[in-house]
Order: sequence, then C-alpha cells, then structure tokens
Amino acid sequence: MTTSADANMVTFPLRRPGQPFPPEEYARLRERKGLVRSTLPTGHVVWLVTRHEEVRAVLTDPRISSNPMHPGFPRAARTGGVPGQDEVPGWFVALDPPEHGRFRKTLIPEFTVRRVREMRPAVEEVVDRLIDAMLAAGNSADLVEDFALPVPSLVISSLLGVPNVDRDFFEAKTRVLVTLSSTDEQREKATKEILRYLGRLITIKERRPGDDLISRLLATGTFSRQELSGVGMLLLIAGHETTANNIALGAVTLMENPQWIGDERAVEELLRYHSIADLVAFRVAVEDVEIGGQLIKAGEGIVPLIAAANHDGEAFGCPAHFDPGRSARHHVAFGYGVHQCLGQNLVRIEMEIAYRKLFERIPTLRLARPEEELPFKYNGVLFGLHALPVTW
Repeated sequence: MTTSADANMVTFPLRRPGQPFPPEEYARLRERKGLVRSTLPTGHVVWLVTRHEEVRAVLTDPRISSNPMHPGFPRAARTGGVPGQDEVPGWFVALDPPEHGRFRKTLIPEFTVRRVREMRPAVEEVVDRLIDAMLAAGNSADLVEDFALPVPSLVISSLLGVPNVDRDFFEAKTRVLVTLSSTDEQREKATKEILRYLGRLITIKERRPGDDLISRLLATGTFSRQELSGVGMLLLIAGHETTANNIALGAVTLMENPQWIGDERAVEELLRYHSIADLVAFRVAVEDVEIGGQLIKAGEGIVPLIAAANHDGEAFGCPAHFDPGRSARHHVAFGYGVHQCLGQNLVRIEMEIAYRKLFERIPTLRLARPEEELPFKYNGVLFGLHALPVTW
C-alpha cells in the first residue's frame, strides 16, 4: 500500500478545444500504478481514479461521500459545484444513505421500466412533431436547437407538470449552472429564479393537482415544499441537459457510422462511448480507505473519471472504437451504486426513439460541416455540442 505522500502530482487533464474527448491523458494515467494525485483548477488536490474497476469501487464504498458539506470535498471550478442542502434542499444526489434513500425510495416508482414504457407514445409524439417542424422549415437545421434539446426538455417538462411555454426559461437558467466559467453571482441568481418559479408551481399544484410528477409527490407528503422545489430543479436539469447532449453527440456518431443506424444496441454503446457526465461524480473520503492499493485519507477529495472508466481497455476491448456489437451494459455512464442515475430508463427510450425516427424520416441526414469543426462544449460540466448544423 502507498500513501498520499508517495504520489507524483499531475496537472488535471481538462478538455481542450481541438483535442479529442476523452482526453488522451486518461490512457496514460490508467497505465500508472495505483491512483494519481492531481490539482484541480480550483487548487483542490484530489485523487484521480481512471480504471473501470476502481471507479466502481469508489462509487460503492460507504466510506466515500457525495455530500459537499464534508471538509475536503472538491470543486471542478472556482464557482459552482455540487450544492449542499443549505443551498438547494432536496438536491438528493448530494446526500449519503440513509438520507439519500428517503428521496430515492419515493422517486423510484416514477422511473421504473414499466412506467417509462407507458411514456413511449408521448415521447414519440414529441419527436414526430419536432421532425415535422424541421422538414417544414427547409432542408437544413441546427439539430441541437431544433431537436436534441427540445426532445428531453418537452418530455421532462410534461412529466413534472411544467408548462411548455416556460421551457426557454429553464434552458437558459440551466445553461448558466452547467457552464464552468459562470460566476457565483450568476449561479446564485439562476438558482434562486428556478426555485422561486418551482415554489409558485407547487402552490398551484397544491390547489389544483394534476396528472404530473409534482402533484403525485405532493400527495405522498414525503417532502417539504422546499425539498420538493430542489427535487424538481434537479430533475429538470438532469432530465434535459444530459439527454440533449447524448442525443446530439450520438447523432454525429451515427451519421459518421451509418452502418449502425437502426441497430437497437447502438444506444448503450453511445452512452459508453461519449460518457458526457465525466465530471459529475466528485467525492470525498470520510474515513481512511484503500482503493486500488492506494491509501486515501479521510478528508481527501476523489475524482472518479467516468469517461476514463468507460474507455478502460481492461473492461472494453478497443474502447476508442465505436462498436455497438460489444457488450457495453456494464458501463458507468449513469454512475454506479446507490447514486446510479434514477432516470436512466427514460434516457434510453428518448435516445432510441429520437434516432429511430430521425433517420427513418430523414434518411439523407448529414453533417453540414466536418465533425472537427463542430462547436463542442469544452467549458461545460457535461460534454456535448453547442450547435449541430445538418442538412438533407
């Protein structure tokens, strides 16, 4: 076993314009023995975890916490980061068991395979309507603005009972929260505006409940109004931002690999291949713990790199090659353990329906500019595309 004093410090491998994602440094870090010590742009010194087996170990060890209130919890940028319960009550992904379980137990029935399957007609209707609008507008579009973003945004808004006319409001505020360069003042303002809106919506649902998630959660009596606002904010952000990035990047990959269009296995491989939520699983040790032969002391920050794990050649042969024929179900794109993404079943269905209908209805769809010229999100918490110009 080694100790933190023995480690050689490395510069944190940030995404950089013009460079591939995942960063090439990930492969070199995986080749090093044990874990690697690194400094975040914030100055936080952390342990980087890059191998698939060790990332899963970090995400399941009860001595490692996702609660940002613990001393030593790292932040990716000088502002923002995982909000604590004092900032956003109900942001349950920042809670550890048993507190985390109170939220998850109540929400799980809303995202089961059966419940999500019942949503298929509604998702198909949204997708068809957006494709109709693109076709009516001509023979070109921005696939992010016109399709990848509104599909999950409209779906999650409908699920929660948020009027579709307010979609632009949430998308604009979310953009502030998931951009690493946003200031504390910008983040605080966006957070307050979202929570204020949701507070008013909850008041309306208390008086006139409907067939929506917020109304059903109110009926359980499990959460306070403040907690329900936080839960709603988390679901809105996670429910559209992550899926939008997945849909857009996946569309590029399928256009560049048309032999896989229509293959039902493509979605799982796209989730592994792109691993957009690379920087969301920050952790801190609350007790001394050994991971990969490395002693991590209580109070030391840990960054499990999701994309590095999903491109580990020990877990996935030829990981840089897009191959839906492989078995990719053991990827960690949705996390692992008690914090595994609650909405993963919905994400899969949205991606599957989006690709199937998009390429069936617009079979000549192609990129309007070379892939290397596309505006990727190098400065976002989540990887993705700012825009995706296409033609047909």
